[in-house]
Amino acid sequence: MVGIRSYGAYIPLYRLERSEIVKAWRSPFPVPGEKAVANYDEDSLTMAFAAARDCVTGIDRDEIDGLFFASTTSPYKEKQASTTIAGAMALRRDIITADFGGSLRAGTIALRAAIDAVKAGTAKNVIVTAADLRLAGANGMPEMFFGDGAGAVLISNEAVAAEYIGGHTVSEDFFDQWRSDQDTFVRSYEERFLREKGYTRMVPEAVNAVLNKCDLKPQDIARFACYTGDPRHVNAAAKIINFDPAQVQDPMFMTTGLTGTAMPLMLLVAALEELKAGDNVVVGGYSDGCDALIFTVNGQIENIRDRGGIKRHLESKRLMANYQQYVLWRGLMYMEPQSRPARPTISFSALWRDQKLGLCLSGSRCTNCGTPQYPLQRVCLVCQAVDKYELYNFAERRGKLTSFSHDHLAITEVPPITVSVVDFEGGGRITCNMTDREPEDTVAGMDVEMTFRWMHYVGGVHSYWWKCKPVRF
Repeated sequence: MVGIRSYGAYIPLYRLERSEIVKAWRSPFPVPGEKAVANYDEDSLTMAFAAARDCVTGIDRDEIDGLFFASTTSPYKEKQASTTIAGAMALRRDIITADFGGSLRAGTIALRAAIDAVKAGTAKNVIVTAADLRLAGANGMPEMFFGDGAGAVLISNEAVAAEYIGGHTVSEDFFDQWRSDQDTFVRSYEERFLREKGYTRMVPEAVNAVLNKCDLKPQDIARFACYTGDPRHVNAAAKIINFDPAQVQDPMFMTTGLTGTAMPLMLLVAALEELKAGDNVVVGGYSDGCDALIFTVNGQIENIRDRGGIKRHLESKRLMANYQQYVLWRGLMYMEPQSRPARPTISFSALWRDQKLGLCLSGSRCTNCGTPQYPLQRVCLVCQAVDKYELYNFAERRGKLTSFSHDHLAITEVPPITVSVVDFEGGGRITCNMTDREPEDTVAGMDVEMTFRWMHYVGGVHSYWWKCKPVRF
């Protein structure tokens, strides 16, 4: 049996009410709801990491044989992001890593590739994680519609909670939404043409084909979780397939916005949070064709209900102050830089030396007295034992904010930097920056957890490391 062993998701803490966009541009076309907005130190890589980490909650990392990352907004055009995610998760070095991009269908393409790899025996457990952070021109419907987020599933041949039943793909060269190598913002064509000749033609074709392959009828499906560039389009396609409106998984337009490559996996996770044994779910990816895959849920699903998933992330949110804050975080306006010396270039040799410990936030624990220490110490600070230690990972440990300082003079895209000292549960201390906090609400003694975030960009290189943040849920 091959299918989904576990699932995870990530939705940024911050939300922008669409009324703020309407107010900023005095738009005559109000759009209700809000959209999820990644913090200035988040991108598709860090969000995909967060979803993947949620996905493997309680699962031994040494069991993972592969990690596939799907996005149209990878931080690099020529460098794997999946290796960075795998390194930060402390996965084995002999796993399969791959990046999938170039299409909003990349998430479901990666999903099929993982299923094929497990079926072929190339791997037993493969994480598929997808994220997007897409930009659109100001004062248009895409800016209103687009939201940020990530979804992940673990494809496996053991402890399967949702068995893969079958799939079908339609591939067709079609200009719906696109972005060339010279574009910053997504482009799109005339809405009626896209709906009638694109979405509502290809999606029903793929879904009906997979239903026939699996000898199923529309009424046999509990949830239809499909990407859409417009919430009205998925309902129109569902009507053609003969799905009841109640079978259509909420596209989360009102709460997160449309999350691009991540959307099919996020909707799949949302469906799995509610489905019970015996239910069938169709997940669909659309762009230059359509992927349609069917999974059947079994009793194992009850053992993975403790993930952060979609529900808990939706419940945990903070509204942004205004549209100006969004423009600043996305770097859409030139801001006068601070009068400080330029950041030094990044040392690639230091990055290489640090990848085993720094990238995944590992320190040491003394095997003589049991004291955890960060960074790794050859000589125990407590019992002075020499070279008697084991690697100890701090990334999953919560802690207390022992002290902090808001630094308004340091170089940062969004001042101030909150420099923090964190004491971990069980021992160990780290000094790091704090994120996802409001300076006025930050107090010593608050509970914090570690998060993998973007640090800065120098010389064509994105720097990532760990920060602490208030415990979210």
